[in-house]
Amino acid sequence: MASHQSQGDSLPATLNLNPTRNYRVITVQDNGIGFKPEYAENIFEIFKRLHSKDKYVGTGLGLALCRRIVDVHHDHIKASGEDDKGAMFTIYLPIKGE
Repeated sequence: MASHQSQGDSLPATLNLNPTRNYRVITVQDNGIGFKPEYAENIFEIFKRLHSKDKYVGTGLGLALCRRIVDVHHDHIKASGEDDKGAMFTIYLPIKGE
């Protein structure tokens, strides 16, 4: 896990963040099962599973809940991964009061 502060205009334009705001950028990375890049948005859908319950346990709620929390706070979360090599989740939180 890592965290740093960045100006909005230095972050990816595809995120549509306010370029004049400062953001706390939190990154969480693992070396788990990962996922194919084309599923980077699908994994945030409620009850969405990329594998059967027989292969991996879980309900499909965890990442959907993360997305919902981030959305309620008008923030952004994105995922990247590689099959069998792990995943990285990045959360962009505007720094309040700036």
